[in-house]
Amino acid sequence: MKGITLPAWRGEHYVTLAELLVRLGSFGLDLTWRVEFDEIVDPRCVEMERRSAAGMDTLTLLSLTTPFLQLIDAEARGFAGDELVLVLTEFDSSLWDVRAFDEGVLSELRHHYPGAKDL
Repeated sequence: MKGITLPAWRGEHYVTLAELLVRLGSFGLDLTWRVEFDEIVDPRCVEMERRSAAGMDTLTLLSLTTPFLQLIDAEARGFAGDELVLVLTEFDSSLWDVRAFDEGVLSELRHHYPGAKDL
């Protein structure tokens, strides 16, 4: 997997997990997600962990992350079937690391987030 890191803050704007999911476009629609948190910051985090234990679809994950949900130390792993294809890791509400096998996903995110750097 290759990866990029990007600031979680763009000025006063926090880049949410929901925003990243939307930026994935059609690539992310058919993924199954497993989400883990080091710090529970909202009751929705508990529900996400519960639902993702068996794998949850992208639209369900998106519904649980909107409206605005700021995370602290969380990881969302996206699977195509049994294969891990994407990892979104949020560090201390300050950085997002995105790792993917598909370079197109990383290119799209670099386009939307000019501050992104290669890992």
